[in-house]
Amino acid sequence: MTTTDEIAVGDLLRLATAGSVDDGKSTLVGRLLHDTSAVMPDQLEAVRLASRNRGLAETDLALLTDGLRAEREQGITIDVAYRYFATSKRRFILADTPGHVQYTRNMVTGASTAELAVILVDARHGFVEQTGRHTVVSALLRVPHLALAVNKMDLVGYAEEAFAEIAEEFTEYARKLGVPDVVAIPMSALCGDNVVEPSANMTWYAGPTLLEHLETVATVGEPEATRLPVQYVIRATDFRGYAGQLASGLLRVGDPVAVSPAGHRTRITGIEVGGVAVDEAFAPQSVVVRVADAVDVARGDLITPVSTMPTATDRLMMVGCQLASRPLRTGDRVLLRHTTRTVRAFVEAIDERLDVHSLSTDSPMDTLYTNEIGLVSLRCAEPVAVDPYEFNRHCGAVLLIDEASGDTLTAGMVGVPPWWP
Repeated sequence: MTTTDEIAVGDLLRLATAGSVDDGKSTLVGRLLHDTSAVMPDQLEAVRLASRNRGLAETDLALLTDGLRAEREQGITIDVAYRYFATSKRRFILADTPGHVQYTRNMVTGASTAELAVILVDARHGFVEQTGRHTVVSALLRVPHLALAVNKMDLVGYAEEAFAEIAEEFTEYARKLGVPDVVAIPMSALCGDNVVEPSANMTWYAGPTLLEHLETVATVGEPEATRLPVQYVIRATDFRGYAGQLASGLLRVGDPVAVSPAGHRTRITGIEVGGVAVDEAFAPQSVVVRVADAVDVARGDLITPVSTMPTATDRLMMVGCQLASRPLRTGDRVLLRHTTRTVRAFVEAIDERLDVHSLSTDSPMDTLYTNEIGLVSLRCAEPVAVDPYEFNRHCGAVLLIDEASGDTLTAGMVGVPPWWP
């Protein structure tokens, strides 16, 4: 029997990094990996050689993370890269996301599963428009913890006043977005100040280093309602099971459940994980469940507790972030993908577009261009059992797909955030 007591709580943190171009994000990630001994000797030697070939006196730790040739040539991060490292206290999966405005869409991908976002700011330049954009994306994706890394403090003489001014402005901005937890840390990734080891140059700072914060931040938040998107129906002579990955919550044998969007009600009679019968299962386990009644269940349906079943609807409002180079326009016919369900949809309106600098909106628009964020109204050909993104991060997310090419156009978060202007 598998129980929730067997879940290792707090041993894994998913985090994402973001920052404007030249804020030193690649150097910070390289420093973090290097100082936690997460770099293999041959990797470090290759970076040392590459640094010498560039005529650099010191090893350029940014080269540990800029893996694409174009990234190394231009000195910027383009792709989302996932790094894995661990300390004695916690394991980490780090999504290293691009900082340039044209790659904002890549941050949406990297931060979509993050529990914490590290947002870099150059101490010389302070809060800039791209800082606001990264913070808005983090808030939209309901990343519960933000760490502001005020980098390059060595270039402002390690001045406490410079740090305090930036930290105050950022904290106030994040508060308007409803971010529940913000920690600001002054550092120099190049020199190693307050990344892994405390800085001797900033004795006025009494808070944690970046690594100390990552090791101790709470990762267990409010539990989300149980959602099991059905991926596959397993049929045999005397067996019918419904396979899928639990997106959130947990299921127990005997639970009364509903099958959405139709709303059929039944009861769980069996759960298997890896072919072994269990009494309960929890996200993100892949399971096969059996139910008591001969109800119609197909791929794309959602199995949920009766008490928290979502409302099925053929009209929805979402906050969309345009990912594709092709713009999204009012009147477009698209495919809407929600968990394992795909339905045809029609873009009725693009209601407002967000100005991330002033946290204000434009009047109703008819087009959403690459990296822009706006409210999108949709009418679906079939009902979809969606949650507001504020209620369930997993089942409040949708994608809009180009019908002809199959390309992903827009990432959407269902509903309107309470802070939306």
